[in-house]
Amino acid sequence: MDYVHSLKQSVEYSGSAMMMMEEREVPANPNNFTVWYNYFSGAFPDLKQALDILLDSDLEFTEAHNAAFYRKFCSSPYEAIPAPLIAEKMEVELTAVLATLERAGRSAADYGTTLETTSGQLTGAEGAEDLKQLINRVLTQTRAMAEQSRDVEHQLKDSSAQIGQLREQLEVARSEAMTDALTGLANRKLFDATLRQTAMEAMETGQTMCLLILDLDHFKKFNDSFGHHIGDQVLKLLASVLRDSVKGQDTAVRYGGEEFAVILPDTALEGAFAVAENIRRRIIGKELIDRKTGERLGRITVSIGVGQFAPGEPLRELIERTDRAMYAAKDGGRNRVVSQEEPSERRLAFGT
Repeated sequence: MDYVHSLKQSVEYSGSAMMMMEEREVPANPNNFTVWYNYFSGAFPDLKQALDILLDSDLEFTEAHNAAFYRKFCSSPYEAIPAPLIAEKMEVELTAVLATLERAGRSAADYGTTLETTSGQLTGAEGAEDLKQLINRVLTQTRAMAEQSRDVEHQLKDSSAQIGQLREQLEVARSEAMTDALTGLANRKLFDATLRQTAMEAMETGQTMCLLILDLDHFKKFNDSFGHHIGDQVLKLLASVLRDSVKGQDTAVRYGGEEFAVILPDTALEGAFAVAENIRRRIIGKELIDRKTGERLGRITVSIGVGQFAPGEPLRELIERTDRAMYAAKDGGRNRVVSQEEPSERRLAFGT
């Protein structure tokens, strides 16, 4: 980001940022400093609004909060995308556009000079031959100018098309960087970004947000018995069920290995529990069949933990709490949904 603050303003914003970090006991590293400098400078209105909500709530402000604000508001959404070739091609095209416009500008200036010179010579022309030469000169320059204008138009159209394709490639690269290759669901990187954004929006609007963490039961044993090909088929089946079970702004994620997650914005604990139970029942209702041999391999089950975001809490606490609920489901016999509240009582098993 380009800063246009005067030296006096910079000193003022820097001092305020340092004081705030000291008051909140936030380490004065570059990322943390950037957050508070931009807060006091007003460079990011959304950042200021979100921080004001947190500060007005009188909640403890931790380094984890600070890091979340930096990632959401101050870092580039493309910084993790390995797309140097696309960027290089984009730069080449933009350089070509600038060169074309520069040549067009010089040609227009030359044409203007020709017209101005010819205009002055017309008054001193001595006969038809002089007039004819002057007119021919103007016509020649006009034809050349028209031809160059057409060339410029074509070049700009070609460059515009190339830049459009490069933008699409960059978006594809960004999407691939955020997508799990096997299942097509969001990956852990997108999970982290979406969870931060959803939590921030929940704080700003006062809406609730819940998280589900799911783990396939006995997946390692299943994988060892039937092979990784069948194991991949199982993961794809669960991903398909999750896609069919979520809606709107809900986000299904492959969290890692055989563990999955679902982010549920604007959803309270009871509603999230119902979504989890629906997923559990859909999974147990699917019979796994080897596509190559037609062999019936049985059914798979999942254990699911349900957690609700407490405004202002570090997101790792939400994840850990939901994860504990998921392990409580496993400890209770698997194929269950367990909420963060009263895990010993709120367990549903297949057939109950």
